[in-house]
Amino acid sequence: MEWDGLDPDEDPRLLFCLEELSFGTPQGLWPIAGTDRGETVFLVAAGTAAPWLLVEDGEECWARYDMGFAEWLYRYLVGEDMGGPDSSAHYPGPVRLCRLPMTVDDRPEPWSGPDRGM
Repeated sequence: MEWDGLDPDEDPRLLFCLEELSFGTPQGLWPIAGTDRGETVFLVAAGTAAPWLLVEDGEECWARYDMGFAEWLYRYLVGEDMGGPDSSAHYPGPVRLCRLPMTVDDRPEPWSGPDRGM
């Protein structure tokens, strides 16, 4: 993506006071999760008193959440707006997860959690 041509209201550097955008570096954004709706969750740990999250909704809109991933995930799973404004979606039944490959020989391993009773 070309970061220099973005409007100021779409540029995550300006929206969240980041000096630069880099991914997977000590000073950058760490992608930690993705959703079946196209959202990507990034951890922002460098240069902050407490880590916070940025969520990109799959359409280049960003939202900031000042909380840890466990709280974000819980709130996402119960149907709160955790991918930006008007982004809530609630799926009843057990959570479906997928362990991603860690080596060349591994394959994705889907699994389900217990029924949430919702």
